[in-house]
Amino acid sequence: MECVTIDALTLKKWLGGDEMYNYRKVNDDLYWLGASDRRLELFENVYPLPAGMSYNNYVLMDEKTCLLDGIDDAVTRQFFENLEHVLNGRNLDYMVVHHMEPDHCSAIPELVAKYPEMKIVASMQAFKMMQQFYGLETESRAIVVKEGSALNLGKHELKFIAAPMVHWPEVMMSIDTATGTLFSADAFGAFGAMSGNIFADEVDWERDWSDEARRYYVNIVGKYGPQVSAVLKKAAALDIKMICPLHGHIWRENFNMILDRYAKWASYTPEKKSVAIFYGSVYGNTANAADILAVKLVELGVRGVRVFDSSKTDTSELVSRAFEYEALVFASATYNAEIFDKMSYLFDDLKNHNLQNRIVGLMENGSWAPMAANLMKKRLETMKNMTVVEPVVTIKSGVTEENVESITQLAKALAEAVK
Repeated sequence: MECVTIDALTLKKWLGGDEMYNYRKVNDDLYWLGASDRRLELFENVYPLPAGMSYNNYVLMDEKTCLLDGIDDAVTRQFFENLEHVLNGRNLDYMVVHHMEPDHCSAIPELVAKYPEMKIVASMQAFKMMQQFYGLETESRAIVVKEGSALNLGKHELKFIAAPMVHWPEVMMSIDTATGTLFSADAFGAFGAMSGNIFADEVDWERDWSDEARRYYVNIVGKYGPQVSAVLKKAAALDIKMICPLHGHIWRENFNMILDRYAKWASYTPEKKSVAIFYGSVYGNTANAADILAVKLVELGVRGVRVFDSSKTDTSELVSRAFEYEALVFASATYNAEIFDKMSYLFDDLKNHNLQNRIVGLMENGSWAPMAANLMKKRLETMKNMTVVEPVVTIKSGVTEENVESITQLAKALAEAVK
């Protein structure tokens, strides 16, 4: 009896048709090949991912075939199955690398091995990083692009837009001039795995995704507001019909929902004219003062007040909320003659992410030597346009009637400031 050898992919096709693939058609010639990693707990080994992470890449099927970005190691198997299926026997002519971070590029060595004739299109800086990460010989396959360069695929032509420090120095974006599709690299993304609904209009984005989009922007890109503003200015001159980021949802309508937020975040303009209170408390007395202040603010007509425990809430969420709110209150116990540990970490991250242009209230607690307020003031002086309002509330152990009067006066000053 003659034995017939069948490769695994052919066998899967015979057994299951298209059902094992999770690609989606974006428009006539463009396919989404992304995948989600729901097991990943920390993005960049720093930021918690309660809902996992999505990784997007795309294939343009034209006279020439073009892969737009790669994918993370964790989901390469699904990616290669989808890619081979969409190519349907055709060779892969080009790979465009908009961003050389490994969560989008770890598949490059395998792609080079699988498609030896594939040309790689990227910025000069990206090719340097490719060598650093993977030791690849790229000279024979490299097409170096810069601002204004173009790649013709047939009906489609990609024009490149430099986007340095959004959020790495080698970043490029590109726009398909035939369809107005902007491939935006890490811009306009969000934390969180997707569930088949790859378009922002297929979900309640405002309710379910806007907070994770802010947390993603603030922690990943937030330091580079001026650079983001420069790219937004370039984007305003383009005829954009669709935005395809490397994480999160594709935008094909209601662009202002995300663009307006980016304009605010990049200029450090708050979204909410309200007050966020962050506290670090050892035995609950500083927490009590924070809650008293919240009540006073609400009674004065301030809506949307939020209180956060810095010891329990991840710093990435606290930094995100600091970008969201116009007025911030920091209430800290004095701990080892310093700002309470988790509050100190928060100040470090706010500084590192370039937060500015906020109204600030301060409260401190110290049983014998309250020092936190002055230390917090010194931290704020290293940040731009952080306006501290009076009074500064000082508590010695438990909250007293005198403290409540000071808290009331602070609430009035904050309420007036956010009107």
